[in-house]
Amino acid sequence: MNLCIPVTQDLGLQSPVCMHFGSAPLFLLVDTDSGATETIVNQNMHHGHGGCQPLRALAGHDVDAVVVGGIGMGAMMKLQAAGIRVYLADRPTVQEALAACKAGTLQDADPSRACAHHGHDHDGHGHHGHGPCGS
Repeated sequence: MNLCIPVTQDLGLQSPVCMHFGSAPLFLLVDTDSGATETIVNQNMHHGHGGCQPLRALAGHDVDAVVVGGIGMGAMMKLQAAGIRVYLADRPTVQEALAACKAGTLQDADPSRACAHHGHDHDGHGHHGHGPCGS
């Protein structure tokens, strides 16, 4: 399976996960079988509320699922409509998110857990706090 995980910098499997899909500067694609990674620059990072175009950012890449700490309703619905599963996981690194995927402990995202707002500094520290956006 090919996972897409939003990250703040490219450090391979040690990359820190960005807790909001749309504002991530990079996406790390991870092949869950081989552990191989590929980095995609998020060209749609600076978008207005409701303007996230995840399929444009991931165009030309084989993505089966995304693993996010938080995601807006519009982006989640666009990904799901394209047949891309969206999982929620509050993991600090790609390696830990990958381990959760392999262990089968990731939760499917649903509309009740999507971010209802678009601020990216949700708890004053650059990532989501606990609650519907981050856990």
